Amino acid sequence: MTPPVKCMLFDLDGTLADTAPDLANALNATLEHFGRPPLAFEKIRPVVSHGGIALISLGFGMHPDDPGFEARRQHLLQVYLDNICQNTRLFPGMDEVLQTLHEKNIPWGIVTNKPAWLTDPLMAALPMPCRTQVVVSGDTCAHRKPHPQPLLYASQLLHTPPEQCLYIGDAQRDIQAGKAAGMRTACALFGYIQQQDQPLQWQADFHLQQPGDLLALM
Repeated sequence: MTPPVKCMLFDLDGTLADTAPDLANALNATLEHFGRPPLAFEKIRPVVSHGGIALISLGFGMHPDDPGFEARRQHLLQVYLDNICQNTRLFPGMDEVLQTLHEKNIPWGIVTNKPAWLTDPLMAALPMPCRTQVVVSGDTCAHRKPHPQPLLYASQLLHTPPEQCLYIGDAQRDIQAGKAAGMRTACALFGYIQQQDQPLQWQADFHLQQPGDLLALM
């Protein structure tokens, strides 16, 4: 018999919160600063989950080893930090999910590859119906996703066995990390899925068209 879901863990960008508007603005501000034309939001959105390196690669067509790449990445991150929650919000329906978790006393947390110096101010500023008990950032543990260590650490902090946890994410590394941790996984199809991605082949246990689909799994 499949054990019930007694804990939910969320990826942050593209799963819990729609951070794409602020990250797209930071990229376009960086492009403008370095004399390049802006990109359409629709082109930037699918890349957001993959972080600053992917955004600079997209915007400038540069490789991380190229001269000037790191200066551009640092500029983007500073602009983003200075405007970290201007237009970022929970995905529609996620507030009801979090409120229901709170009312049912189901522990929940966030496991993200975003470094703590960006995660913490975002979480402090993000309008939410209730606060999470656990936030594991990309530099909290020795390893990041797709390694299972951050997920196992979160389940330990929430005193819930991994097999009773559900991890929700919008990238293949999220599903890989969840499966490696022995958790059930859910793919957020409403998140930042790239055109070449094939999320139905990632072998997640559940596929979510919208956050409200999680209510049936509680």
